[in-house]
Amino acid sequence: MSVEMAYQALGLFSLLVLSALLFACLVRSIRGPKVVDRIVSVNMIGTLTIILIGVLAVMMREGYLADVALIYAMISFLAVVVLCKVYMGVYLQRQKEETDGKEAKKEEQTNA
Repeated sequence: MSVEMAYQALGLFSLLVLSALLFACLVRSIRGPKVVDRIVSVNMIGTLTIILIGVLAVMMREGYLADVALIYAMISFLAVVVLCKVYMGVYLQRQKEETDGKEAKKEEQTNA
């Protein structure tokens, strides 16, 4: 068994493990239970995809795939930042509505 075959077997094994981890993160992003879990799993899916592209770049000896992985890293980062920003906006809106509701109840009790 040559070294080249050993590297090919290691690459194939790593791709299989990464694919299994990617599927597990996909399940977590669907099931939740919280929004934070979903955001973290989406971030992890992006990271695992970048690693998959990197392993493929080494296995196929294609340099352009490294550029694709870098571009995907930037896009993944921006997507997670946008998701967090949207989630924080929704969270702050809910907090404001709850605070307004509590103040309205206090005013009703004071007036009664």
